[in-house]
Amino acid sequence: MSEDAEEDLAAFVALHGAALRASGVPARYWESLCRKLRGEVFDAGDYFGIMQVEEVDEEEEGDEEMEEELKKKPNPGNEPCFKVIVTNENGLQASNPNSIFLIDHAWTYRVEHARQQLLHVPGLLHRMTNLMGIDFHGEIPDEGSIEQVLREMWKYNQTYQLSQGTAEEKVPVWYIMDEFGSRIQHSDQPSFATAPLFYMPQQIAYTVLWPLRDLETGDEVTRDYAYGETDRLIRKCVLLPWVPTEVLDVNCFTPEPSDEHYQAILAENKEKLPIAINPPVYDKDKVFKVFTDIQQVLNNLTHPRFVFTDNEGEADILYNFSHFKDYRKLSEERPEVMLNQFPCENLLTVKDCLASISRRAGGPDGPRWLPRTFNLQTELPQFISYFQQRDRRGEDNHWICKPWNLARSLDTHITNSLNNIIRHRESSPKVVCKYIENPVLFHREDVGMVKFDIRYVVLLRSIKPLKLYIYDVFWLRFSNRAFSLDDLDDYEKHFTVMNYAPGVTLKQVHCEEFIPLFEKQYPEYPWTTVQANIFKAFAELFQVASAKPAPLGICDYPSSRAIYAVDLMLKWDTSRDGKRIMQPQILEVNFNPDCDRACKYHPTFFNDVFSTLFLDETDGCHVTCIV
Repeated sequence: MSEDAEEDLAAFVALHGAALRASGVPARYWESLCRKLRGEVFDAGDYFGIMQVEEVDEEEEGDEEMEEELKKKPNPGNEPCFKVIVTNENGLQASNPNSIFLIDHAWTYRVEHARQQLLHVPGLLHRMTNLMGIDFHGEIPDEGSIEQVLREMWKYNQTYQLSQGTAEEKVPVWYIMDEFGSRIQHSDQPSFATAPLFYMPQQIAYTVLWPLRDLETGDEVTRDYAYGETDRLIRKCVLLPWVPTEVLDVNCFTPEPSDEHYQAILAENKEKLPIAINPPVYDKDKVFKVFTDIQQVLNNLTHPRFVFTDNEGEADILYNFSHFKDYRKLSEERPEVMLNQFPCENLLTVKDCLASISRRAGGPDGPRWLPRTFNLQTELPQFISYFQQRDRRGEDNHWICKPWNLARSLDTHITNSLNNIIRHRESSPKVVCKYIENPVLFHREDVGMVKFDIRYVVLLRSIKPLKLYIYDVFWLRFSNRAFSLDDLDDYEKHFTVMNYAPGVTLKQVHCEEFIPLFEKQYPEYPWTTVQANIFKAFAELFQVASAKPAPLGICDYPSSRAIYAVDLMLKWDTSRDGKRIMQPQILEVNFNPDCDRACKYHPTFFNDVFSTLFLDETDGCHVTCIV
């Protein structure tokens, strides 16, 4: 190797070595890969060919289930089947350092932009229908073809995520390999491995392909679509988009996870639990020094018994924006210092944990105030069984996929496609929750009956005894289009978070205006009754969240206080005595919520919060004690 080539390789490894190691690309290929990437060398055509295979019906007589599955396919029988084979007359040797190949990506997108791109990017729909074997003869994109591509693409999609950037930039990217890459079939004993590689100098992602053994001319190129998955049942579930099967024999009950599960979460969060301390006692007219990095607090806290300090070491109260980790050190060295968070509060604020602890209130199906939720990482077979059982019974099967730990509806998708949900598991840890198909709607004169959600600010004063307050003002968010169970990727129809989307109308109604409008629309449902049920659900949630010692529950640390925002919707349900009721559905609990609107319309907001949490004085504050 020349000196220049050595320098090029060293620079390439410095940039991409970690990714190549993580993907298991053997080091013997790195030099050749570096050269092919720099020169954009796509030489797979010299070694491989695509072959169309005539489907021969090898099914045994009486395999009716399989026939039924085939009948369910959108275009049974007319999907062409392709194979990729080695065509080079000398075969391919795994030991040859040049035996690594680049696969180009035909389409790269984020799910929420897929429909618009198929509509507007010239030639894209045509290429995708060809690649997927969907009939499309027109020049102009038509809704039917687009719907078919959006349904079929989950058999072709691959995914990666950028590790740097804003929350928006970290939303998973999906891509479909070119015609060559997309026609490499699955095998449990694959002959090749593939991995996406983001090539920094060009800022382009490719897929790299390398052999796992020596191959002769005519041998098939295959890869494992469930790569890395060793559990037989999970493999069967992961492969379901390509190998339809039923897992109705799996019990869909999801009991609460084991104690070890919570211990593992604590370790992963690197949180150190505090030692036991006595509740601190303060002079009754003490002025507290507050250290905070939250601008809304600095701008709006004007209560005479709180002053700000820039010195963390002299503070009586730490009011931090980011998560505090070392409670042990704080409890040992400065037990009298109060802070705005509780150890293990992630049991409320992270969506998979919220679902787990809520099962303490409602058994394996969860309580009535939480949509039925499955953790896709740990409860995939149970979810598929539940989905297929609902399907058999003809029940609604719309679901919403949410990342465990992202806010503002990022990377959140509504679907009734099982393949879609199974594949979303590959991008980032997710829960899947039953989508509320019968929400209580609100009539907007400008658009009609829309979805809305409600945000309450909850103040947690202590765990033992449990002391919980609700701020007396709640906030409303509305969809911008009339609700119906279609156009599932229409954000303004199905979502209510509009204050972060550029160029989107944000409908605002103050809660004092909302209550009479709501009662006019629903005269049989007085708001006091609806709100009493909401508060009952909040009380139950915080009771189960604090029912067990940390890390199985929120830690009883006497110097902790916190505010959370709880988002909920109302759905139509039937009570045990057959009455039609509005059932609260808790959607999520947010740590350190954005209090911009609260401060803008209620200038005493932080004075009330600090007085309630740190002074135990609620007279004149806009709060109600619910526990």
